[in-house]
Amino acid sequence: MADYDLTLRMIPSMDRQLAFPLLEFLSSRKIYNPKDVLKAQVDLLSNTGMVDYTGELYKLLHEVDELPAEFEEKRKKVINDLLESEQKTKHIREVIENPEVAGSLRQDKLQNMKLLRDNYQCTPEMVLELYNFGQLQYSSGNYGASADILLHFSILSTDPELTLSAMWGKLASEILFGNWEIAYSDLLKLRETIDKTHFKTPTEQLQQRVWLLHWSLFVFFNHPKGRDGIVETFMMQHYVSTIQNACPWMLRYLAAAIVTNRKKRSMMQDLVKVIEQVAYMYRDPVTEFIEALYVDFDFDRAAKKLEECETALENDFFLTHAVDDFVENARFFFAEVYCRIHKRIDMTSLTKRLNMKQEDGKKWIVKLIRESRMDAKVDFKENTVIMNPTYNPVYQQVIERTRALVFRSQVLNGAIDKRGNSANKKGESKSKPRPARRHNDNAIAAQ
Repeated sequence: MADYDLTLRMIPSMDRQLAFPLLEFLSSRKIYNPKDVLKAQVDLLSNTGMVDYTGELYKLLHEVDELPAEFEEKRKKVINDLLESEQKTKHIREVIENPEVAGSLRQDKLQNMKLLRDNYQCTPEMVLELYNFGQLQYSSGNYGASADILLHFSILSTDPELTLSAMWGKLASEILFGNWEIAYSDLLKLRETIDKTHFKTPTEQLQQRVWLLHWSLFVFFNHPKGRDGIVETFMMQHYVSTIQNACPWMLRYLAAAIVTNRKKRSMMQDLVKVIEQVAYMYRDPVTEFIEALYVDFDFDRAAKKLEECETALENDFFLTHAVDDFVENARFFFAEVYCRIHKRIDMTSLTKRLNMKQEDGKKWIVKLIRESRMDAKVDFKENTVIMNPTYNPVYQQVIERTRALVFRSQVLNGAIDKRGNSANKKGESKSKPRPARRHNDNAIAAQ
């Protein structure tokens, strides 16, 4: 199962506290040595302000009842830093939390700063201290408070780099607080900011997009509209390029979102192209299932990979709750492709490939044919499904050919007009309308 785990690849692109839930999940799945995971949790939180919680984990790791003196010293420092920063920001927080002041703020940040300085004696140093206070609150695990403070800072700050940093901090706070509606909105704003910002180097922008892809998983797999949102974001050209160049393992989540969301089935062919392009760099059961089904048409291999997908998804922090949806929809895609290729289908064989019981499989296949409106006949005596060949109706063929004729006539007509205009510029006399023009008009009228 460790071969399917992506945690070690993903943690470097996440904040320490965002990565912590992934380690908690791993400890419950017992994929790795519990002591190793516990040590990683302690190391992860050691540089944060969550001293008490880190201390409890330290006791479990080292099997002791008392903590080293350094924990108490660090605890006192964290409390003192919070109290000091709270005092420094007291005045400006009281000002900006006043409804009258908040209502007078505009889009122009320089004008806002002038208003606060002239009327309320608020300085740029006080605004910067808001950023520090928000960071301290976040480091200590006070995510609701950090989200509010960093929002105030973002509204007032005139420093683009710190404003972007505050947007990241607020997004992380909303994610860890479980406020998915606001987190979804913040994610879209952050994506827009990253795409519009002119960074010093292309590498810096690429790194920002890599972070966004990883952090967005928390939102997309917890928000009701998330499975639409992840497809829309990940399939944007610059984010497809980011996945191809920097984090191909994110294809697992894109593929799972498309498979579990039949409304996005039109994106499957685009997904297949991306999977083919990065296959030499990254493979897992999910991408291999799609490759076997849509590229190789290897149904035996696809069936095997579908079984492996269940194991991989059950042990994935973001996808563990989507296993049933994935398997059900993957079977739909499998059966759809299988029925398109074969004229006569043995239901026993197909049911076995789908890893279903015979009776359940037969009912499922009949239901699939009914819901998808396939032109097929079920022979229960022979235990087979006979697919009827599909042809375009005659009238549809006539319409398609007429459209092609009209288009070709328009192209010829445009070429004739260009020649006529060229001749006019040279002083040649205008020619009468050509028969081809009349023929074209008649064709359009006939259509």
